[in-house]
Amino acid sequence: MTSLFGVFTAFGLASSAGLNAYIPLLVVALLSRFTDLIALTTPWDALESWWVIGVLAALLIVEIVADKIPAVDSINDTVQSFVRPAAGAILFASSGGSISHVHPVLAIICGILAAGGVHAVKATARPLVTATSGGMLNPVVSTAEDVTSLVISVLSIAVPFLALLLLVLVIALFVRWVFRRRRHAATPQ
Repeated sequence: MTSLFGVFTAFGLASSAGLNAYIPLLVVALLSRFTDLIALTTPWDALESWWVIGVLAALLIVEIVADKIPAVDSINDTVQSFVRPAAGAILFASSGGSISHVHPVLAIICGILAAGGVHAVKATARPLVTATSGGMLNPVVSTAEDVTSLVISVLSIAVPFLALLLLVLVIALFVRWVFRRRRHAATPQ
């Protein structure tokens, strides 16, 4: 059962990195440093370093600001197309301590795919949000993404099964919303 929860934790953390790369990395770093909820093994224990925590916090601030501004958020999403899958790979592989029977290369690939898939949906939908709202909803949607990333990150560690269910629900609701917006935009007025 521990291995199953480890898989849920790994997928939850990697998927939340698809929304914001730095939130789950910072959550893991801080929880590993200050609690017994997560224990990182070498080389992933480097995340606990104050230098790494400081850099992650600074990058998170830049990400939060850049993602709220129309046009800048599209540039940010382009840059994050490389960062978020890498963060997902790190998070999945660092969670591998509880799922030791998974080969590290497979863990990295799963992390890249989980974070990259969520990021692809986010990056594809964001221009639609900008176009349909004139950029007015970008800060709201970005804040919702950040909160979702934080909640899924924490739940992935504390209650992995619930985090997985929440992640599936959020993705389903988001996809439904995108299809409804596209259908509404295609309907002649």
